[in-house]
Amino acid sequence: MAGVASQFNPRELLIHTPDGKTRTLPLERDRYTLGRSSASELCYADDAGLSRQHMVLEKNGDTWTVQDLNSKNGTFVNGVRIEAARPLGPSDRITAGHLTLEFAEKLAPAANTVIFVEPNAPSTAVSTTVATSLEGLLSDEKKIEGGAAMKALIRAGRELAGNMPLDDLFKLIMDLSIDAVGAARGVLMTVEGDDLVVRAARGEGFRISRMVRDRVINEKTSLLVRDARLDQAFAERMSIVQQQIRSMLAVPLQTDDRVIGLIYLDSPHFVHEFTRDDLNLLTVMANVAAIRIEHTRLAEVEQAERLLAKDLAQAAEIQSRLLPANAPEVPGVDLAGYNAACRTVGGDYYDFLSYPDGRVALIVADVSGKGMPAALLMSSLQARVQVLFDDPTELAALVTRLNRIIVTNSPTNRFISFFIGVLDPHSDQITYVNAGHNPPLLVHHNGTVEKLEGGGLLLGILATAQYEQRTCQLEQGDVVVLYSDGVTEASRVDVDEEFGEDRLAATLAELSRDSAKSIIESINQRVQEFTNGAPPADDITLVVARRVG
Repeated sequence: MAGVASQFNPRELLIHTPDGKTRTLPLERDRYTLGRSSASELCYADDAGLSRQHMVLEKNGDTWTVQDLNSKNGTFVNGVRIEAARPLGPSDRITAGHLTLEFAEKLAPAANTVIFVEPNAPSTAVSTTVATSLEGLLSDEKKIEGGAAMKALIRAGRELAGNMPLDDLFKLIMDLSIDAVGAARGVLMTVEGDDLVVRAARGEGFRISRMVRDRVINEKTSLLVRDARLDQAFAERMSIVQQQIRSMLAVPLQTDDRVIGLIYLDSPHFVHEFTRDDLNLLTVMANVAAIRIEHTRLAEVEQAERLLAKDLAQAAEIQSRLLPANAPEVPGVDLAGYNAACRTVGGDYYDFLSYPDGRVALIVADVSGKGMPAALLMSSLQARVQVLFDDPTELAALVTRLNRIIVTNSPTNRFISFFIGVLDPHSDQITYVNAGHNPPLLVHHNGTVEKLEGGGLLLGILATAQYEQRTCQLEQGDVVVLYSDGVTEASRVDVDEEFGEDRLAATLAELSRDSAKSIIESINQRVQEFTNGAPPADDITLVVARRVG
């Protein structure tokens, strides 16, 4: 193929990620798949632009080819979407999702090679070499050339290099700024939303011109006023005159092109007249300080995120222990349950409660919302269900009581859909109450589908709500499936269509001869295929009961 070098023999694959980093992969295999699936050799699960199985790189003889695996967003070579296997050359760039890939040949370094040579024999000529050291300069500031400005910058660089909390950092920057230019007082403020918030100050009673504020913040301008009495912009401002402000400096705390605050210094009573050198020095110091502030903020955010992730991981482990480790063994009934939170923790709940007479309760609930608030309410619900339903004889009365407790103890904007069905394996009868939950599907062996509807309102809405119980019969070969709306409301990113009850019922009719565990696995697979591997938008919970004889 034209454009493919005959001697092209790549040894590495370079993968460029959106954060500007490059991963170098030695080419030790002849085939690599890439996608969001963990089954891919190159797995990038967090790249929403990738499909689960997105593309494949294969070596055929001396030629590497790339082929798209029917991905949603396509695979591109040099900006052109490919429709079939495409041979690759040394200058080709592959784009998939937010990744860019290219091959690299490991060539001997040339232009960037550094060679150290032996020195010539000692010469008696006069040497022009001057030597110093950072340690020596910092130990004896008298050696520093460049005057007070250079000393101030070195001091700022040295003291700002340490790690400290933000509040201490603001105070340090304030002290360094005042000392550097010999100001009498000053204030440091940061931009927080639409406001300027004082973070550190030496002195009090600051009255700063709005013109100064706006020019510094909006125009990224550093300002020096040598004598406010003579400056036309300030001479008629009584607030400045009354403070007897003579000389002032105002500079932006600026990182690249973004202003995060300002430093204002002044000198009442003409203690010290600032100069252009002072303005230049403070502008540079403010830039260094702004970068240090942003780094400290980022470090504190990262630390908080690490702690939160650790807490969430522990919460997820605790929550997983609240759910059944295994389904109970019931004669003549095959049971299985499954739960997957769309975030680290979730608000879905399922349970099996076994009773001495052989009956078993099948429970599914869905707390409104997601994440930690829903998870906390879910754990509270689990504890109450375990206590209340120790004897399910009067099922409707127990659900009515559970609702009153939830209304009393839960936030007004949190509701719970709840279904409980008590299966008696001796009579094959299910007694159930449905409190606003997705109606479970009972697929009979003859193919007909029955929805287990009715019962009452969502839990947590109305304290006086009443609930009723109903019954259905589970015959040999019948399958009943309890599920949360994460199953039926699963949808593709690019298509306004949900998996839906009809598709779920058709799937159950097709799989009704499989085991309960296999039915759950197949439903999950069908949902993933339907959504084209898109991350779930809601928690997914399934409970399957199959009458086997």
